[in-house]
Amino acid sequence: MLQRLLPKGRMPAKLVSPPPVGAEAKRTQKLELLRAMDIFRDLAPDEVAALERSTRMSTMPKGRVLYHQGDTAQGLFLLKQGKIRLSQYTASGKKLDLAILEPGTFFGEMPMLGVRMRHASAEAVEDCLVCVMSEADIERLVLARPQVALRMLEILGRRLAEAEDRLQHLAYRTVPARLASVLLQLTPAPGQLIEGVSHQELGDMVGAYRETVTKVLDEFQVAGYVELGRRRIRLLDRDGLTKALDE
Repeated sequence: MLQRLLPKGRMPAKLVSPPPVGAEAKRTQKLELLRAMDIFRDLAPDEVAALERSTRMSTMPKGRVLYHQGDTAQGLFLLKQGKIRLSQYTASGKKLDLAILEPGTFFGEMPMLGVRMRHASAEAVEDCLVCVMSEADIERLVLARPQVALRMLEILGRRLAEAEDRLQHLAYRTVPARLASVLLQLTPAPGQLIEGVSHQELGDMVGAYRETVTKVLDEFQVAGYVELGRRRIRLLDRDGLTKALDE
């Protein structure tokens, strides 16, 4: 059922190799990424060097899907540059954004948890630089250095808590309250702009249809909370949106 709801004709994304650079420069980039990863902070220099040799680094242009929900899970992704959006399709076919991942973290950990299918899709929000570890390599590493597994569990525990908070947010708040919350997060101060975000994307963030988001935004504009433009929203009344959180 779920497969029929996903876009037709899709194929797993192919990783794109970065522009040719010197072998030493590529090695230095990978080492910098691995050293910066919190889950590898307990590794000795020679262990990081061995890890560098077993990984491959690739670029992913903005909009590229690294994997789709329901794909067979293989490998672990380490994010060096850019942002990754994790999204999930509901049983009715509605898309829901789960998280936006920042550089310095990992994703695609399902094989490490004994799950063989991807539970979400991963898409590059910006041009991204990632390293990919095979399932076998990460399994050998966590067996040899249990500290790595503990660090991963710490991060996954935080993500689970955030996901539970998000589910509670979606379950008990109205669409206007959820949308007001997102707008406040995206615009820290009055007068600031949200640019390049469509109504559909806002709907994916709050778990609502695009038409519903458009209607609520129009209501916010009439109330004087925001000013709307083409793919642009200006925050006018932060206090007003804050009051909408309680609706």
